[in-house]
Amino acid sequence: MPSKSTQKNTLQYVGLGLFCIALLVFAGMLGIESYRLTEADLIATIAPNPDVSAPEPQSGPEGGTVSAGSSGGETSAEDGSAQETDDPRARLLYQVQGTAFSEAARQLGLTDQTFGSSFSFTDRAEEVYALAKITVDERVDQLKADGALPEGISEWDVRLGDPVYFKEKLATLATLAERGPVKDNPWLFLGLTIGLGLLGGLLYILPKFSSHPGIKNNHIYHSQLTKGLNLGWRSVLLAATAAGIVLYGIRYMAGDYFWPAVTAGIALVIIGLVLFVQHSFGRDVRDAGPAGLSAYLGILAGTYLIGFYVLLYWMPHHVTAWVTMVNPVKQGIFGTMASQWFLYGLLYTLIILVMGVRMISRYLHNKYQIIRTLSVMFFQLAFAFTIPEILGALNQPQQDLKNIWPLDYDFFFGWQLDQFQSAGALGTFMLVWGIFLVIVGVPLMVHLVGKRWYCSWVCGCGGLAETMGDPWRQLSDKSLRAWRFERWIIHGVLLAALLMTALTLYSYFSGTSQLLGFETWKVQKWYGFLIGAGFAGVVGTGFYPLMGNRVWCRFGCPLAAYLGLVQRFQSRFRITTNGGQCISCGNCSTYCEMGIDVRAYAQKGQDIVRASCVGCGVCAAVCPRGVLRLENSSVDAGYRTVAERVIRVSEGEGVVMVG
Repeated sequence: MPSKSTQKNTLQYVGLGLFCIALLVFAGMLGIESYRLTEADLIATIAPNPDVSAPEPQSGPEGGTVSAGSSGGETSAEDGSAQETDDPRARLLYQVQGTAFSEAARQLGLTDQTFGSSFSFTDRAEEVYALAKITVDERVDQLKADGALPEGISEWDVRLGDPVYFKEKLATLATLAERGPVKDNPWLFLGLTIGLGLLGGLLYILPKFSSHPGIKNNHIYHSQLTKGLNLGWRSVLLAATAAGIVLYGIRYMAGDYFWPAVTAGIALVIIGLVLFVQHSFGRDVRDAGPAGLSAYLGILAGTYLIGFYVLLYWMPHHVTAWVTMVNPVKQGIFGTMASQWFLYGLLYTLIILVMGVRMISRYLHNKYQIIRTLSVMFFQLAFAFTIPEILGALNQPQQDLKNIWPLDYDFFFGWQLDQFQSAGALGTFMLVWGIFLVIVGVPLMVHLVGKRWYCSWVCGCGGLAETMGDPWRQLSDKSLRAWRFERWIIHGVLLAALLMTALTLYSYFSGTSQLLGFETWKVQKWYGFLIGAGFAGVVGTGFYPLMGNRVWCRFGCPLAAYLGLVQRFQSRFRITTNGGQCISCGNCSTYCEMGIDVRAYAQKGQDIVRASCVGCGVCAAVCPRGVLRLENSSVDAGYRTVAERVIRVSEGEGVVMVG
């Protein structure tokens, strides 16, 4: 029986070993630091004394966010203003909040005590916050009763807000309190993690350039990393992850059950529509791999990625060691302190660059793939990471000029619009450019060349999927049932983005905070949590090894839905087929990351115009007979995509052309 393992040389084994060491050190770093916070650092972070110069923040802008599916490097801050010495609000906050936190910290023993882990430290810090909140509320009530609130200052300017927003302060507090080997030797750990990882990855990839060009399956359905899971286990893991995100959402929304309940209700409706109303329960089942639990390395890889995104998005106070490690890079190049978003952007960019080299080595026989890969590497490095970081260092809006609404879902948020206006001519250009792309750029470019111009050549989400996610592209489900889920979910997300943005703009221009009982900030917050973080990050990337590399692009990206609608009805782009040459090898369907059964189209001689097709061209690259071609045709799509073109021969009718 032939071996099911791909042959590797010594250099590749060395590279693989170095990469594994880097991953272990990267994970282990989170458990070797201790935490000791001083009272001065606590007050300087919560409510600085306006008469004392506050230290520079240690964890980036307060309120920094990352847009849905963003490619890293783009952060945004709602309030980055400095406190003035004669600011009565700052003085009142210091007197009320500062003293309340100081008293609570002393009472509960937060300050000047060493904690052995970030978990014990943040647990105590949250207890201090709860106690301080009670004290602040009592003092604000007394100020109101005495009529002592300064003119122009509301009680809500002084009261402590949603506990979730305190978590943004927690990251700063944890960074200030951090002590240990990573804090003392950041360059050493940078070399042991990112440095070893890059070296190991390149040592593993570079020998592939010496092999013969051409597509190689390399036992993708036998490897424990790429063989995938059967339908049952995929469903269990997906359901458990989705349920965990929704349940955590209750805590994230500070005990508000409404939006998690609405989400769960919509999910059940979609499941019912697809499985029972459309009679697909138990039918159209297609396993991604062999029967039984398999691909344990894939499960480990997926778990690692899911854990990374959970910590990054929702628990940044537990990854201070990672942020500390990359801080010298941020300070040395851009002159500012690093945050978890700089860490994310740096890792995101380096992964695309290194795995882009792998992508090129795999498709050396296809110039389209080489140029396309170089394109996503360039746009990620320049537009998604470097330019926004430079803008941030210059105190300008850190806008990724290739990021388009509704993927960039917070583009029309009030704080973002205010930031554009306060940035002068540059901010006005960013605002006008973003609107132009949505209204003119997207439909025009999709009409001319299809959605591939963005999804496969420019987008950071697509760039990560095409590079890091390429080893798992064959795991995309090609069943009709998966397609039905896809259409309901992705267009549902687009509708949610439209409604959320409409409510946001209404609130911005009207000055009201709600419409029909819906509070704008809660809608924005839930959308960012569920779609921007949960779907695009945790599921969209964490499920690469479990469900394929385009889970987010296929099922969740609202911009992909918008692009797809234009492509389906108004684009000149399509994949043409020459059915007479097709030998039904199935390579095209196997490698389609968007779950399209390309072989079925080819066998019918039917051109492919699907809303979901991102025009990556891999189906054509892996076809041994040249059956598929990516074209921009001026012929009407309705004619080019006729149903079946087959000949039926019967005794009564003779030879009849059907379709």
